[in-house]
Amino acid sequence: MQNFAPIALFVYNRPDHARRTITFLQKNFLADESRLFIFSDGARDGDEENVKAVRDLIKSVDGFKSVEVINRDKNFGLANSVIDGVNRLTHQYGKVIVFEDDVITSPYTIQYFNEGLTKYQGVEQVMHITAFMYPLKVNNLPETFLLRIASSQAWATWDRAWKKFEPNIDTIISKFDASSKYQFQLEGSMNFWKHVMEFKHGRNNSWAIRWYSSVFLNKGLSLNPAVSLIENIGHDGTGVHSGVSTIYAGEMNNFRISKFPDVIKENEIAYRAVKDFLKHRKGTYLQRGIRYFNHIITKWKINARNK
Repeated sequence: MQNFAPIALFVYNRPDHARRTITFLQKNFLADESRLFIFSDGARDGDEENVKAVRDLIKSVDGFKSVEVINRDKNFGLANSVIDGVNRLTHQYGKVIVFEDDVITSPYTIQYFNEGLTKYQGVEQVMHITAFMYPLKVNNLPETFLLRIASSQAWATWDRAWKKFEPNIDTIISKFDASSKYQFQLEGSMNFWKHVMEFKHGRNNSWAIRWYSSVFLNKGLSLNPAVSLIENIGHDGTGVHSGVSTIYAGEMNNFRISKFPDVIKENEIAYRAVKDFLKHRKGTYLQRGIRYFNHIITKWKINARNK
């Protein structure tokens, strides 16, 4: 009998998003053979009603081998909740698949994660698996490839890799020099270092930038699909850490992935494609202005609805 990875799902105060996320997970191949752990964070002031609605929803989740709900007595915050949950499951099971409550999945997403976890279980350099890929306009990419970036939208890892997670931002910063910062930011195409410094100065509480930093500093690689196996439904202004954006939206792959790289090195073609996408992701000034206008309108509608 195969030992499938446990699934960690982190929820908070968005019952509609959580419902959609769970519904799509239930439709996955291997869902009925997978253990699901739902971590429900405690409410901050003003969020009690929505947190209760989420907890009422997750009481009756089925369709998995088993379901365990972990209701936090207090508000951990997303970063601490994720770190605590991943610590627990990687220690107990040796690996984990991680979702937040704002992604819908292909029917083959769980299968992709498990096959990747099995193939690279003993490969130290492969530290991370993601189901997300930017909407690249390149046709000559393999089904999957290895990159340095550790995307956090839906991901998986092993205990051996997670043990290298460095939570201390000062320790992380001390290990970078000018050259490594440049490579960390894909030769200047994405401002990842800005996120590191924002965490340092208390302007974000991201576990993800610390995890990517940890992977990068250990010369780790991430397995990526050429086409996303997920769709993010959280960039609608409702998330604690997400705004309104369509920059990263693309099609979702609804077919089983069957090919994985045997050569353990960063794929140069994919790297150049991702670097080019990130460098030009914001578009023209007109496109940026339209997105900003849509962002303001959407936030106004959300605030009006919540009053």
